[in-house]
Amino acid sequence: MRATVIHAPHDIRVQEVPDPTIQQPTDVVLRVLRACICGSDLWAYRGEAARQPGQRIGHEFIGIVEEAGPEVSGFARGDLVVAPFVWSDGTCEYCAEGLTTSCPQGGFWGSVGSDGGQGEAVRVPFADGTLVKLPAAAASDDRLLTALLALSDVLGTGHHAAIGAGVKPGSTVAVVGDGAVGLCGVMAAKRLGAERIIALGRHQVRTDIARTFGATDVVAERGEAAVAAVRELTGGAGAHAVIEAVGTEESMRTAVGITRDGGSIGYVGVPHGSGTGLDLGVMFDRNIALRGGVAPVRTYIPELLPDVLAGTIDPSPVFDLTIGLDEVPVGYKAMDQRTALKVLIKP
Repeated sequence: MRATVIHAPHDIRVQEVPDPTIQQPTDVVLRVLRACICGSDLWAYRGEAARQPGQRIGHEFIGIVEEAGPEVSGFARGDLVVAPFVWSDGTCEYCAEGLTTSCPQGGFWGSVGSDGGQGEAVRVPFADGTLVKLPAAAASDDRLLTALLALSDVLGTGHHAAIGAGVKPGSTVAVVGDGAVGLCGVMAAKRLGAERIIALGRHQVRTDIARTFGATDVVAERGEAAVAAVRELTGGAGAHAVIEAVGTEESMRTAVGITRDGGSIGYVGVPHGSGTGLDLGVMFDRNIALRGGVAPVRTYIPELLPDVLAGTIDPSPVFDLTIGLDEVPVGYKAMDQRTALKVLIKP
């Protein structure tokens, strides 16, 4: 089969690799219908996250079950399914608590020795604990299929940030980051009943999507100017709940600066150089809580899926460029140069 492989920074290739096979009785093999490129993939692409030459890449996909191992009970050939970006056994204490990303037998697609989502097929370990079945009719609805793909990562990650930030009905929320996760954070805040949502971003195409998703205000400034602008919008107090969806030192400083005393920050931006941006003394003095981390999206899919199927929420606008599998290197370049927000792949 063909799959996306990273060889070095800025060296992404689509090449022939061995077909996936059932290796454990709890495995299934999926034929990928839709995949995409994540902003976090860019850290490997830019050389800021280490990868071995020849390692697979990609962790968001929807597919059709082609083959199921003898111990798989929940899925059969022909089922349409979505895969969260981490596989998990569904039986350990962490899975029972909803923290599927800490499953001792779990792992990330594209890790050494595993298939990546940006390919024609994927072997899925622990299928019963990992996959979620989708209505078969969705396979013929292109828009719905695209919206459902967001369940594999960005929609659940935005929701995780909103939960970590303590978004409640009537609250004021600020979202730092205008990437796909930040935009889904806006959508999640709206879904959870936020009364006012301030989106921080400088790219009008993206902030227009933010307004569509529920943002009531947009702040285009950065750094101290952004803090001042949010403070002015909130009568000097700041936001009850802040979603941090970038992961840099500046973004975390901004998040702390715009949080109301007694408020919370939900952080899901993959940290890169953000350690010195967190001043515990300031957070202590102002009673600011910090919650977040790697989103256990498998836990959130059953909650979010009905709303996507009903059209109550539609994250599909975050995908603004569609390519074939052979064009994946072009897709990475487009996202790296910020000419695309999030790239949809049709193998």
